[in-house]
Amino acid sequence: MLDLYDLLGKIKKRSSLYLGKQSLSHLHVFLDGYTFGRRQLGIPLTEEEKKFEDFQEWIEIRFNQADTQSWSRIILFYSEDEADALKRFFDLFEEFVSCEKLPQDDATINYEMPDELSVVAGNI
Repeated sequence: MLDLYDLLGKIKKRSSLYLGKQSLSHLHVFLDGYTFGRRQLGIPLTEEEKKFEDFQEWIEIRFNQADTQSWSRIILFYSEDEADALKRFFDLFEEFVSCEKLPQDDATINYEMPDELSVVAGNI
């Protein structure tokens, strides 16, 4: 059986095959199903799956966001569309794996809201 990181590598190469289309939301649902299936079968978490549980907090810190949104919603917010968000996920995931620790507060990257979104958000 593939481990989680190998599976994500296969999805990156052929995302439409696994997800139906290039979509970060589809990936998130796929991973939720993967996790649910393993839990239903009583399969214990692997080391990679345990490390991936830190990805949510890592994304929150990386984007300087409160813990009110899922990692996929945060990435999607800063992306052009679902396909761009999926590409960004894999870039961020590779960064996460390479450091395998939470970013420090002084290393947090603050992303600015695009002008067209800030106008809309300012009217709320």
